[in-house]
Amino acid sequence: MAGDLWRLPATELGRLYRERSLSPVEVLRAVLARMDAVNPRLNAVVARRDTAALAEAQASERRWAEGRPLSVLDGVPLTVKDSLYWRDLPTTCGTAALRLHQPGHDELAATRAHAGGAVVLGKTSVPEFANEGYTANPLFGVTGNPWNPALTPGGSSGGAVAAVAAGIGPLAIAQDGGGSIRRPASHTGLVGLKPSLSAWPRQHALPGMLLDFDVIGPVARTVADCRLLFDALRGPAAADRSSLFTPAPVREGPLRIRYVERLDGHPLDPQIAASCRRAVQRLAGLGHHVEEGPLPLDVGPLMQAWPEIGQIGLAAAFDAHPEWEAQASPRYREAAAQGRRLGAPRLWQLMAWVRALRQRSPVMFEQLDVIVTPAAAALPWPAAEPYPPVIDGQPVGPRGHAAYTGWVNAAGLPGLALPADPSAQGLPIGIQLIGAHGHEHTLLALAAAYEAAAPWAARWPDL
Repeated sequence: MAGDLWRLPATELGRLYRERSLSPVEVLRAVLARMDAVNPRLNAVVARRDTAALAEAQASERRWAEGRPLSVLDGVPLTVKDSLYWRDLPTTCGTAALRLHQPGHDELAATRAHAGGAVVLGKTSVPEFANEGYTANPLFGVTGNPWNPALTPGGSSGGAVAAVAAGIGPLAIAQDGGGSIRRPASHTGLVGLKPSLSAWPRQHALPGMLLDFDVIGPVARTVADCRLLFDALRGPAAADRSSLFTPAPVREGPLRIRYVERLDGHPLDPQIAASCRRAVQRLAGLGHHVEEGPLPLDVGPLMQAWPEIGQIGLAAAFDAHPEWEAQASPRYREAAAQGRRLGAPRLWQLMAWVRALRQRSPVMFEQLDVIVTPAAAALPWPAAEPYPPVIDGQPVGPRGHAAYTGWVNAAGLPGLALPADPSAQGLPIGIQLIGAHGHEHTLLALAAAYEAAAPWAARWPDL
């Protein structure tokens, strides 16, 4: 068993620590050895803290021996995305402009994880400014997918999912502004939750470049682990007033589920379509009422304008930090210039569309309990390419692969990516479950039943 300790889920680690049949130090050493073995091929973890992590694991071991663990996360190894602050490592966000940026405090979710005894292994790679659907940056280079290192794990949480999929810790704290947890999770065979707006409160964060769409959430190999991390770090904080809401009770089954296979005519890879249909059939087999139809919301105009939101966000960030713009890659300087040309009236219109979407979403969930879509429209593509230019024979732009996810962020809704059947080449494919605001536990309960019917935890990439 000692050689496979890095394979153990977080829920199992807690049980073994409690029984005193395993120690956090043993687990940490196994995970660090796994990182040594596979990270050079993947480039998932870009900053390590082995010495500090060992001290944390030793402190956790003492607490478990004394019967006073700090939380269910005590002694559990995890990683933190490099767009989120961590006290003793720089937060580079993948850009030379921030290569030494170390404000000395943590993102609130990381603070809560640390206070709960989690052992932080290091920071995981992102694309520059965490603003792409793949993971490569001028500081650390390209990140590969554990299922095929020549292909991308997606982005912007590509390093986070590559680490968990490869066994570098069972959990990761990641970030999702337009699908950056859910799509990478689908590309690597993982569970990834984008919580409702502020279910994990925000404090001590880099400037947001997508209005308030960016949320922090968990990545894990199993639904139980995902729920463990979500529950451990959720809850209101006075510093984030939007977090002061009451989570909704679980909606009991049978649930009313609508499967939306196509969104506004965007192309979909045929293998993904077939896999997602089988997944939806499994949901129906669990006794839920499943129908197929269009998304009961008009999200087309906002999604077509999506690039403008990021351009305006970059312009605002660069105006506040001119030194960032001076050191940014040319494509981001040009994006900021485009954002400045758009002007305040266009931003006002975009914000009006967002408000309207958030007003209409609750009405949709009066008639439905869960929306199901593919998590991504394309299979993983070459790791150094920003996006796949063609899907199912049709040319697409930079967000063609991302058609299903961004509107969920704009609406402030929870979205959960789950593994479906892999492709003929063995590449992971994922579905996305979307619920009403505050209904993370409805999605997690449905996901747990789905996982029991079609388990995936035994699938590991051959590294």
